[in-house]
Amino acid sequence: MSRDGRPGVGDRVRDTRINRVGIVTDVDNETYALRPPHGPVNVWTVDSHEHLTIIVRREQRNVR
Repeated sequence: MSRDGRPGVGDRVRDTRINRVGIVTDVDNETYALRPPHGPVNVWTVDSHEHLTIIVRREQRNVR
């Protein structure tokens, strides 16, 4: 299944609005929920994939 270059759950991304790295935990229409890759779980949301740059896809992160 093609994601048309958009991030998916488990992808490591950079939120370009706040220059912060996170892991996508949920996608609901165009709203993405992210958590930090390490440390306390402080989830934040991003309202468009245009604000996210994919660093590593889930498949490439060796995640089960």
